[in-house]
Amino acid sequence: MFKKSLLAVSISILLSSTLFSAELKKDYNSLKSTNYKNSKVFSEFYNEMKHLDYKMGGTGKNGIDCSAFTQKMFKEKFNVLLPRTTRTQVNEGIEIKKSELKPGDLVFFKTGKTDRHVGVYAGNGEFLHASIKGIQFTKLDKPFYKNAYWTARRIIN
Repeated sequence: MFKKSLLAVSISILLSSTLFSAELKKDYNSLKSTNYKNSKVFSEFYNEMKHLDYKMGGTGKNGIDCSAFTQKMFKEKFNVLLPRTTRTQVNEGIEIKKSELKPGDLVFFKTGKTDRHVGVYAGNGEFLHASIKGIQFTKLDKPFYKNAYWTARRIIN
């Protein structure tokens, strides 16, 4: 009787660990595909928005600023509502290290004594943002942005 119980418990543990392992693999594969999908989302959103000019305080067709751009992207592509300004967006989600960036993370910069800037990390060391040069992908290691880098926040998992 004891041997049957021990055998039943052993089989149960083995099955549980196999199922758990399968679940971890499924979650990992889901995360990988989500990052890939996010990368496609950035290209699509760029193509939808690239015709817009930068306008401080702008939120639409006549021009858009960086925080309105990230707000619009998160609402339209991820169904996530962000506050309107860079100074309020920087308090959303969880803070992450630069070395932990994943596509979809917000990246923030101190671009002047009081000026702040925000974009969305797109992967491969690039972020998508509304800059004075328009909607564009920019390398995080570009000297201006490398020196101005402030923090990053993860909004979506």
